[in-house]
Amino acid sequence: MVFEAAGRVDRADRPSLMRLLISIDDTDNLDSPGTGELAAEIAARIQAQGWGRADFVSRHQLYVHPDIPYTSHNSAMCFTTAVERRRHREVIDLAARFLRETAAPGSDPGLCVVDLDALNDETALIDFGRQAKRRVLDMPAAYALAQALGIHLSEHGGTGQGVIGALAGAGLRLSGDDGRMRGTLALPPAAKILRAKDLAAVPGVDRVTAVDGTAIPPETEIALGPKVKTVWRGGRSVLLVTPTEPDSATAWRTCSNQELKIY
Repeated sequence: MVFEAAGRVDRADRPSLMRLLISIDDTDNLDSPGTGELAAEIAARIQAQGWGRADFVSRHQLYVHPDIPYTSHNSAMCFTTAVERRRHREVIDLAARFLRETAAPGSDPGLCVVDLDALNDETALIDFGRQAKRRVLDMPAAYALAQALGIHLSEHGGTGQGVIGALAGAGLRLSGDDGRMRGTLALPPAAKILRAKDLAAVPGVDRVTAVDGTAIPPETEIALGPKVKTVWRGGRSVLLVTPTEPDSATAWRTCSNQELKIY
């Protein structure tokens, strides 16, 4: 699999770089900042250290079941970054320390860090992620797989149950076909309508397509909803649009947050 993402780094130019997939889960409670906010802060701290450039944080929905403790939606958060190989341990230590210091009381935070260039069985990791969307998994299974694949997996408070979701989130992000971006795209504040080519030029957008995957011509005008975000499809950050109602100002509009919940 070729792992591609908005903001990716050309490793042919910088062979000392390693690509890391960083995923966290179960860090919050109902009164604390969400797991997505903590993942974004870890990414920001890696960049602030000058160690590497991180891309957008993606949210991955996991199985909702009475036997699985979660705060509100049971979702893992994940991002990729490219850092110098000598910084590998420092990145893990930074993320682990941040979770220990910041995760909310009563949470069970887990951290997963995958060296994508050393991963010897992508299929097994992806399959674990997909299983976590449809059935209850346990910590021993997560640790056994992480050990077999050479993946860093660690718990940082509470029961440590979050290691299951952290590992699953990494697998789902790696699949290239699961999840949606955390937050919204940085668009001009007053913009109500933009052309497809202008949206495709926004940082964090790789392409603009209809929900069924049909490419949208560059000059097509698209009405913007209040929250515009991308989904992770085909290893790309894709902005999905859908037909508008008859007599609308444009033929296409961005998908609503509700419509994107299936991703």
